[in-house]
Amino acid sequence: MVSRKKSFQTLRGMKDILAKDWLYYDWILSNAKKIFEHYGFQRIETPILEKAELFTKGIGKNTDIANKEMYVLKTKENKELLALRPEGTASVVRAYIERGMSNLPQPVKLYHFGPFFRHERPQAGRYRQFYQLGVEMIGDESYAADAEIIVASRLFLENLGFKKKDICLLLNSIGCSECRPTYIKELKKYYRKYNKQICADCRRRIKENPLRVLDCKSEKCSSIKKGAPTALDYLCSECRNHFKSLLELLDYLNIPYILDKTLVRGLDYYTRTVFEFSLGDGTNKIALAGGGRYDKLVEILGGTHKPAAGVAFGIERLIKELVGKGKNFIVPKPNVYLVQIGDLARRQSFKLLEQFRKENIFLGESLGKESLKAQLSTADRLGVNYVLILGQQEVLDGMIILKDMSSGIQELIPLEKIIGEVKKRLKKQKK
Repeated sequence: MVSRKKSFQTLRGMKDILAKDWLYYDWILSNAKKIFEHYGFQRIETPILEKAELFTKGIGKNTDIANKEMYVLKTKENKELLALRPEGTASVVRAYIERGMSNLPQPVKLYHFGPFFRHERPQAGRYRQFYQLGVEMIGDESYAADAEIIVASRLFLENLGFKKKDICLLLNSIGCSECRPTYIKELKKYYRKYNKQICADCRRRIKENPLRVLDCKSEKCSSIKKGAPTALDYLCSECRNHFKSLLELLDYLNIPYILDKTLVRGLDYYTRTVFEFSLGDGTNKIALAGGGRYDKLVEILGGTHKPAAGVAFGIERLIKELVGKGKNFIVPKPNVYLVQIGDLARRQSFKLLEQFRKENIFLGESLGKESLKAQLSTADRLGVNYVLILGQQEVLDGMIILKDMSSGIQELIPLEKIIGEVKKRLKKQKK
């Protein structure tokens, strides 16, 4: 009986990010830096592992994330519950409080980029380990803060290559702690009439987290959801004025939007403005980002009253849509390959590599290989235009062989002139 070696694969919902994939992640991050740093946001990164209570308290213990999707573990020492971070805002607020950022000039404007974890059903563009770009503005209660995040977010999406006409901004206001209880009471009253008709998740949500029934994607609940009361009809005067001022500012800035009375966020900390950026007409939509205000979160997590707003972009979803629209990157390959033969040439090759690096010329190499044939074969597979061949005699003579791979012509060039010669040929090749 032939024994087979055990092979390992990535866990369900996880994926390897290869070199060709990182080109997209890096490009998205570089665009984020360009846009958001222009608006005064500075980068912060928080630990992947936090106390589980930070999230159950911050995002709400009755949310789907806290109830079903968090990866939780116990420490060996004191059995303390820890969690792989499922979202970024609670961690940033924890850092804001812990690091004394409330003493800085307000608002404090931060952005973050990194992996997050949720144990949910994997689907196209959605993983259990996923990357998010988050943008947070803490210490500003003005509607202008909401508008600034919306404006910068839209500009970021346009800068990635999404067309203005394809970007859809959905807006709603879910009120504050003063006016929302009245709305929730009416929402519960409405849904009680349809208790036997709605899905099991909605029956649970209407008891534990009522606003989440409006986020249900089940077909059997869609017609019922259309007739549900809207939070906009129950806003207090302050929330109504805040939302009205935001809409007027967006109108002034010629930023189109759609009012969506069913738009809510899946986390308990949201207040007043909630929004979503998607592709499509608002009906057949592909969500790219979501955000809103979270005016009570700093207080909930132990700080003083500091109203705030933010947005989060799903990086894998962005990449999926960019690829679908024909955005492609190619892993950079060298135009020049260095072949070395013998120990003396290998030692000299390390110096050559450093010299070429300083001149920003990408030089391919396989310093671990000794066979001339094997190295030339690698150079041929890479499709380089030029090969540099360095043997023991060439080192002793202070020379190096430059081979044109298209013509096969070889020339002997002094070592001190080889960088200039390669530069000249690469420049000529571009023309």
